[in-house]
Amino acid sequence: MATAPRPRTSTREPEELGRRLAAWLDTRLPGAKVTNVSVPGSNGMSSETLLFDIEHPDTPLRACALRLAADPAAYSVFPTYDMPRQHRVMSLVAEHTDLPVPRVQWLEEDPEPLGAPFFVMARAEGRVPPDVMPYTYEGNWLHAATHAERAALQEASISLLARLHDQFPCGEAEFLLPKGEGSPLRRHVDAQRAYYSWVVGGLAPSPLIERAFARLKDLWPRDEGPAVLNWGDARIGNVVYDGFTPVAVLDWEMAAYAPREVDLGWTVYLHRFFQDLTVGFGQPGLPDFLRREDLERRYAELTGHTPRDMEFHTLYAALRHGIVMLRIAYRQAYFGEVEVPADPDSLILHHASLAAMVQGTYW
Repeated sequence: MATAPRPRTSTREPEELGRRLAAWLDTRLPGAKVTNVSVPGSNGMSSETLLFDIEHPDTPLRACALRLAADPAAYSVFPTYDMPRQHRVMSLVAEHTDLPVPRVQWLEEDPEPLGAPFFVMARAEGRVPPDVMPYTYEGNWLHAATHAERAALQEASISLLARLHDQFPCGEAEFLLPKGEGSPLRRHVDAQRAYYSWVVGGLAPSPLIERAFARLKDLWPRDEGPAVLNWGDARIGNVVYDGFTPVAVLDWEMAAYAPREVDLGWTVYLHRFFQDLTVGFGQPGLPDFLRREDLERRYAELTGHTPRDMEFHTLYAALRHGIVMLRIAYRQAYFGEVEVPADPDSLILHHASLAAMVQGTYW
């Protein structure tokens, strides 16, 4: 992909983290030995993941993953990283649903041991559809799969979303509501506007993102629908698969209390983001996979809830993703990896599709 170099994902040293982790674990599980410490190649630019094994006779937890809040001094992607919140969400999802959520273990809120709060959970073995290069590109296991195999993965993946929304008791998710007034959807959008203001604070704003916020007002749903627990970053790149069967649902840092369509719109658009990117670089991608009409239809069949106002919700997903892209681009500029152009909209990798959505010509 002839784009800017992949942004750095961490300013931390894995070996040093491993030494500090071993010292911390000895206070929780005296005599335990930490081995096989590694950082996955798919590590993101928000919370970081550390993989390791524990050797100790008194713990059933052997293969572990550690989720560590972003280094606040490293131009983080999000303003806050609430690890107790993530730990609580995963614990509740495991308690109330049949989703394969990794079992969470220790939560450490003191930043002293590793430099930021973190929690430890069981590690799932399997494979994840790649983001870099995207699974829509040739040369990875999902692209090489048969149509029937991808259809099975699609069915299992949309079932995750349907079961989460149906099984989780709504009242248990109300703690995720942002402060403010109005409906859950109103508060969700207001929180995104506040995030955008933080991203562009002291920097050039994006006219395109501001037009997208204005367009949301025109498309606002007459009936927002009931709020449910949203996974937040609902996409197949956050699922571990054994073959084509989900065995772990990951990355709950964006979990929210919002209408069902907020999650579904994110699922639809994040695939389109990769598909559009792939087509733009001359490959066909996976045009018959995770199509909007198929996901909406199957979600309705599984839940009895027909998705509505999806133009609003797919635009909202593309807008939210655009704000993240803008922050990542400004982060790259901070580290000297790119130069900031005169037009800040060009920093948003999917600016053309976002503009088309704003104009009502994308779908």
